[in-house]
Amino acid sequence: MISAISPLEVLGALAVGLALGLLGGGGSILTVPVFVYAVGLDPKAAVAASLPVVAFTSSAAAISHWRQGNVQVRTALIFGLVAAVGGFGGARLAAHISGAMQFSLLGIVMLAAAFRMLSGNVKESAVDGTNEPIPYAKLVPVALVVGVITGVVGIGGGFLILPTLVILCQLPMRIAVGTSLLVIAMNATSGAAGYAGQVPVDWSAVALFSVFAVTGSLLASRLSSRIPQAGLKKAFGVLLIVLAVVILVQNRHVFTSLLPL
Repeated sequence: MISAISPLEVLGALAVGLALGLLGGGGSILTVPVFVYAVGLDPKAAVAASLPVVAFTSSAAAISHWRQGNVQVRTALIFGLVAAVGGFGGARLAAHISGAMQFSLLGIVMLAAAFRMLSGNVKESAVDGTNEPIPYAKLVPVALVVGVITGVVGIGGGFLILPTLVILCQLPMRIAVGTSLLVIAMNATSGAAGYAGQVPVDWSAVALFSVFAVTGSLLASRLSSRIPQAGLKKAFGVLLIVLAVVILVQNRHVFTSLLPL
């Protein structure tokens, strides 16, 4: 348990907020590594602590986007409610998974997120789907998968939510970003509830960490128009690969223990 926040933790929280604000939610994937390496929590406690931080920070960013008219509430509610079911279930499932395994799975998810970021930006749909029927048959399974991943490894799932909203729901990018933040907030809140009673969380430290993360996200809103998104995503993708390799190498025993003798 932690009772105060150090300068290194402040920098980590600001980095999470900056990345989340600049990348439309994908930056929340840094929260668990920051809690492990900067704060010193064990992986399972880091996952449990990261979810309320992601929920709080995403909520603040989503409110800002909603005020600008960049949130399609009906899509966010449907996607978010289904994902929330998966998030709660994933958190409960995590009770039967070791912290090392959760951290290793996060490393794999980080590699997947890095691949998407390095493969190029999601292109705008040729059709503005803001008034089109929601494709429930395709959206619901994706939302459940995103939710379970959130609950197990403690991320918002923005790198999966954003392309889903653009490709399946045909939302313009600016609306997809704002909508994804609201989905992440709902998803992470449910995941945090799923950990209640399973893993102790220092809520005062989480609240303080969240304040600095929100500060970073608000700063990001001022910087977003000045930073080239393509270069930013490629740099962030490289960072994710480096972190993922470190995580997987440090926890390689998790996978070797699964191999037959």
